[in-house]
Amino acid sequence: MLGSTPARPPVPAKKTFREKLADPKDFPRIEPLPPGMQKQWGKGTIVIPRPDEVDAIMRRVPEGKLITINGIRELVAARHGATSGCPIVVGIFARIAAGAAGEDLVDGKQRVTPYWRTLLGDGRINPKYPGGIEGQAELLRSEGHTVTVRGKTARVQDLEAKLVRLAP
Repeated sequence: MLGSTPARPPVPAKKTFREKLADPKDFPRIEPLPPGMQKQWGKGTIVIPRPDEVDAIMRRVPEGKLITINGIRELVAARHGATSGCPIVVGIFARIAAGAAGEDLVDGKQRVTPYWRTLLGDGRINPKYPGGIEGQAELLRSEGHTVTVRGKTARVQDLEAKLVRLAP
């Protein structure tokens, strides 16, 4: 028909964070470190973990303790015998775990992944997690942490002393 608009294919429904967390894709996968990463880490391997593996590590962080994305990367690397955990994928999967916990909280669940205890690699609070910086800062303060907020950046004081040491 002249002048008619062609039919658009249906847009697939957006997955919930819970659905993303439950989808293992084809992970874990261990690959040689890409040339661009070899400058920082040397030759070796990188592991791309499953989303639920990152969530399980985040769940193991006890009240009063913290972990960073880099700490999670080290744990998955040790668990899989790799040189490093993928920084991008571990960060994405931590965000998915936090989003799933946020969905659980909205649904009234009491026991959720304590995402607020997982900080960015440099120790900052992740503004993309549920509740944003202020919501997470409140949760961290309720567990005895001192949080310093400067503009759009928030950090936990004495971070090194509060980092958890988990076995792989």
